[in-house]
Amino acid sequence: MLFPAYRPRRLRSSENIREIVQETRLSISDFVYPMFVVPGTKVMEAINSMPGIFRQSIDNAINEIKEINGLGIRAVLLFGIPESKDEFGSKGYDENGIIQRAIRKIKEEVTEVLLITDVCMCEYSSHGHCGIIRNGRVHNDETLQYLARIALSHAKAGADIVAPSDMMDGRVGVIREALDENGFDNVGIMSYSAKYASAFYGPFRDAAQSTPQFGDRRGYQMDPSNVREALREISLDIQEGADIVMIKPALSYLDVIKAAREEFDYPIAAYSVSGEYSMVKAAGGFGWIDETKVMMEILTAIKRAGADILITYFAKDAAMVLNTSKR
Repeated sequence: MLFPAYRPRRLRSSENIREIVQETRLSISDFVYPMFVVPGTKVMEAINSMPGIFRQSIDNAINEIKEINGLGIRAVLLFGIPESKDEFGSKGYDENGIIQRAIRKIKEEVTEVLLITDVCMCEYSSHGHCGIIRNGRVHNDETLQYLARIALSHAKAGADIVAPSDMMDGRVGVIREALDENGFDNVGIMSYSAKYASAFYGPFRDAAQSTPQFGDRRGYQMDPSNVREALREISLDIQEGADIVMIKPALSYLDVIKAAREEFDYPIAAYSVSGEYSMVKAAGGFGWIDETKVMMEILTAIKRAGADILITYFAKDAAMVLNTSKR
């Protein structure tokens, strides 16, 4: 069918036509909002590298969760910054740790929220790495039992989904076994299956105070050059019992999301990480871009690539835009 009989512009000629033929639609129910919880009360610490995002005490976190619930956001991803750290990250699996206390209190106050908890050691370890250190390296197999203890402590506190982000081999299977053996077969696992050793994590490490004290994480996080390896990682996690698989970061890895969508019939989450958020906020602050339009374009691109779940610091701002567009 050739011009002039077929004119693609006919389907772009008005807002109503554009909307009715729109192929990819964002929904507020797609969003998961990451939050940073710290000890104390009435704490609201601005994160300079992430405008609009805060480290906050449990009471303030509850207030923000109630606010985002009012916008229609039903899921949060919790990160904890403990009172103290040690080489084994023991505050990560302490039943009275910051995340465990937060889970219990949030579930009391906001019953309808879906609580997803990050399972890792980097925020809790004095060395900032995601596992147990032996001879200057992260020891994969020894780390697994610690991760299982963290996940189990979160489940006992009331988490709905645990999200291991460490990238240790075999951790999904070990966590699934620990949960099932202790009667938490209903607690889901959202695995950071393809987590890349990315330069986009800088603001997060500032927020979570989790920068490695030596070396880097390239020995366990993925090489940004690799796609086929990501599919192997995702396949292994599914075989071990993951309910949802995640790709992180999102924006620079749309091809990985697309490849995963074509390969696997499983829910796919994509984490639009701190660096992606901060770049847009910085450029928007200088007036170099239309921040709102760029935000919505990025989130639409992530979903268009095949993500079902969008973990994003933009969740609140995007929900406001979507709610306004409904009126």
